[in-house]
Amino acid sequence: MLHIYCPHCREHREEEEFHVKGQAHIARPLDPESCTDKEWGEYLFFRKNPRGIHHEIWYHSTGCRKFFNVTRDTVSYEIKEVYKIGEQPQVVAKG
Repeated sequence: MLHIYCPHCREHREEEEFHVKGQAHIARPLDPESCTDKEWGEYLFFRKNPRGIHHEIWYHSTGCRKFFNVTRDTVSYEIKEVYKIGEQPQVVAKG
């Protein structure tokens, strides 16, 4: 069981209180109406699935009900950092 730090509540809580919502830092197309079906489909459905460092959006569903980002190692499952939406990660994958 993970204990996750919520940057809004400023406390560690059990993993059961949170839901992972997918890859973080995905830019929405500026003009979705002008996207081709292929471009829109890639935006909606294609995500990175790296082995190692990965940035994810998490939601504190039974706490403050706010979103935040987590940098996690997908191999060890270790959380490297937690930061608010709009902030940039300090830990990034090498290469």
